Amino acid sequence: MTVHFVLGLPPDTLQGHRDRFHEQFHSLKNFFKRASDMLYFKRLIQIPRLPDNPPNFLRASALDEHVKPVVVMANETPEEEEPPQTESLIEINNAQPVEQPVVEDIFQQTFGPPNGLMIDDRDLQIENLKKEVEMLRAELEKIKLEAQKYIMQLKGQINTLEAEVEEQRKQKQKALVDNEQLRDELESLRKQKLDSEKKEGVLMEMEKKVQATEVRYNKLKEKHNELINVHAGLLRKNADTAKQLTVSQQNQEEVARIKEQLEFQMDQVKRESEIKLEDHTFQIEQLKSEVESKKEELVRLQQSLGNTEETASALSSKLAALEAEKDALQSLLTSKESELLSVKNVAQETESLFNQEQAKRVSEIHDLNEKLDKKTADEQKLYQKMLEDQFNIIQGTVREAENIIQDAVSKLDDPLHIRCTSSPDYLVHRATGAIDSLTSLSNGHAKYIKNMTDASDFVGSLAQFAHLAADTIVNGSATSHLAPPDHGDRLVDSCRDCGSQSLLYLNELKDKQSLKGADLTNVRRTLQNILGLGEELRPKSLDIKQEELGDMVDKEMAATSAAIEDAVRRIQEMMNQARKDSSGVKLEVNERILNSCTDLMKAIKQLVITSTDLQKEIVESGRGAATTQQFYAKNSRWTEGLISASKAVGWGATQLVESADKVVLHKGKYEELIVGSHEIAASTAQLVAASKVKAEKDSKNLGKLQQCSRHVNEMAGKVVASTRSGQEQIEEKGIVPHVCPGWECKISLILMALTF
Repeated sequence: MTVHFVLGLPPDTLQGHRDRFHEQFHSLKNFFKRASDMLYFKRLIQIPRLPDNPPNFLRASALDEHVKPVVVMANETPEEEEPPQTESLIEINNAQPVEQPVVEDIFQQTFGPPNGLMIDDRDLQIENLKKEVEMLRAELEKIKLEAQKYIMQLKGQINTLEAEVEEQRKQKQKALVDNEQLRDELESLRKQKLDSEKKEGVLMEMEKKVQATEVRYNKLKEKHNELINVHAGLLRKNADTAKQLTVSQQNQEEVARIKEQLEFQMDQVKRESEIKLEDHTFQIEQLKSEVESKKEELVRLQQSLGNTEETASALSSKLAALEAEKDALQSLLTSKESELLSVKNVAQETESLFNQEQAKRVSEIHDLNEKLDKKTADEQKLYQKMLEDQFNIIQGTVREAENIIQDAVSKLDDPLHIRCTSSPDYLVHRATGAIDSLTSLSNGHAKYIKNMTDASDFVGSLAQFAHLAADTIVNGSATSHLAPPDHGDRLVDSCRDCGSQSLLYLNELKDKQSLKGADLTNVRRTLQNILGLGEELRPKSLDIKQEELGDMVDKEMAATSAAIEDAVRRIQEMMNQARKDSSGVKLEVNERILNSCTDLMKAIKQLVITSTDLQKEIVESGRGAATTQQFYAKNSRWTEGLISASKAVGWGATQLVESADKVVLHKGKYEELIVGSHEIAASTAQLVAASKVKAEKDSKNLGKLQQCSRHVNEMAGKVVASTRSGQEQIEEKGIVPHVCPGWECKISLILMALTF
């Protein structure tokens, strides 16, 4: 906004800046929209929302209407918002720290995720193990419930079968009792039948006795008749005797006596006969009554016997049915007992399987708990180790930053540096960047104090500060060589003070206790002094000759091309020498590295040629009626940017060749070659950026330049890949005598990536 209204520049002049700002604004808005949907960022920060449209730089009131986005960290009270201030466009962009995730995403795509994500992966593994344990526990509970239900069903079936078996046993017992009763009844009937048979025998004997009695009766009757006949004969004899009494009186007494005897005998016989007859009659009547009773009893016995036989047959059929039913019940009981036995076996097997499965699950849960405990302990150890590693990374970065600052401070007293010069404008630009880096450094420091497991922001901002501060010191020294003595001395003193204050600040970062209270106030003060001196040394008008400024651009571009060609030639010489001095794996690695370096140099050469063509096109389209020298003089800042970028490309090519030579001769580290490739890629990116400032969007040379820039990045990536693979291959063979520690290599790569 300041550039638009304070300096009074035409709107068309800043159209490129506005277009790039609009592109960055929409890209940042889309990034915020995507990041706000990610759970990881939701737990860490509250991502702000940008307005739908960017501020209108052509309207002065647009800046007052624009609301600055505020990032709210999780578990942190947001700081009080500062009132909006009307500052320059650069300061507004720098006040938006939300672009840092974009830089981190680009860094992650280039060099892989930082170490902090390993903790997230382990946390994710722990969460997965916990979920698996919970799932196994739920599954075990489910199996327990199902097994208990199945056991209850089996127990119910067992109880039912036992009840049925008990009922069958009762029926069997009842049938046995009924069978015994029927057997007793049958036995009694059989006894009654035998008694009836005995009674029939007695009856037969009685009948025989009756018949014998009748025979005797008949005999007695006949005898009685004979006695009657004898009596009649005796009576006749008595009459005859009476008749003869008259005849013979002598035999009267004898006859009377015989008569009396005969009468007495007859009476006696008669009485005996009558007694016997009465006895026989009584016996006959008694026998007849007995016979009648026996006959009636026999009839009853015959009827009872018939009923008994019917009952016996019915009982026999019932007994047969009961026997059949008993056999059926016995077979059913046998089948039920076998079924019950099988069910008990199944229940026992199921219970044993359930117990085995339960024991297995318990063992698995125990193992998982042990693994979880071990994992937790390992995580705790890793957490402590990570804290130490993060602190060691910071210490490595601090040592690297000290070396960078000390190297820059040493340039103040280096006689060889006296011939190096720089413009006040570039010094102001670098000092402004260094001051801006203090904000990100302060934010990174505060973030590390709150979360000491993630030092990536702090390390990156610290590396950026070290490079920018060192660059400011070096350019301040170079600017002092062209400044008046008074200003030059003050500028050198300010640079020296900046170096000492920076080293004091870095020294505070070496101890864990003093690290928390490290302050950047003195460093900011010294950088602001350098910035003020640079502003004072800025030329009020162009005092450089037009011929010198135009010739300087051409000379620097030619020198850059010559440096690249010389680098290609030296790489070819190194390759020839390597083929003579080495063989096997060493030769293969050296050839691969040198070939990738050669391809990178060719890509840079093509980029320089395309950049030169684009500059000519820019000059021809923008100079109008003026000459080329006048166009360069009119756009002196752009011209100085081209010159600085060209110098950086030439210097980067030389450094890359030196690093490659050291690697081939095993005098340097592979990381130096990797850093050199990144430096020359960054230098070419600076040259592309300087060339794109005044180029037309639809320029063909601009498209070619962008394509060449992408090709340079690809070739730089190949150099890094071939260097790393060669390093791994050499390390496997045990050829390299010195290997850089892993965390130092990572520090170098992080420093290089964040610097450019």
